[in-house]
Amino acid sequence: MAKKDKGEVKTNAMRILDRAGVKYEHFSYESDEFIDGAATADKLGLPHDLVYKTLVTVSPDKQYFVFVIPIDAELDLKKCAKSVGVKSVAMIHQKELFPLTGYVRGGCTSIGMKKSFVTRVDESAKDREKIYISGGKIGCQILLAPGDLLKTAYKAQYAALTR
Repeated sequence: MAKKDKGEVKTNAMRILDRAGVKYEHFSYESDEFIDGAATADKLGLPHDLVYKTLVTVSPDKQYFVFVIPIDAELDLKKCAKSVGVKSVAMIHQKELFPLTGYVRGGCTSIGMKKSFVTRVDESAKDREKIYISGGKIGCQILLAPGDLLKTAYKAQYAALTR
């Protein structure tokens, strides 16, 4: 398993967790460009079922929503829309991610985005003691309790989000 990195500069997400008094562990890996969640898990030797990815969507009336799901799962857009009370949602274009959230693809997390977007975490996380999420930049993962993610992500709740 990967080792906790004590010497690296903290990300915005880590600073928010620190201010909230949330206990977490930080793990890093070498990567200069996007790699998907499965490759990240493999690189760090992490079990896939404990690693979650963050996806950003938009409704037809330009409301944005954030969904956190297991890396090997597929987002069910109908379930996602229902969970936030809108008719439909679609994935945002990759080029919109950084200007909208302040995070790049492969380093996006629901904690500390530029703006606050309603967040839903897949209900599978409820049964986990801890999960891994992006730490807010490529090459950074955070291990924390799912309940602490709910406390620090904007209006976060559990919901059924995957197929």
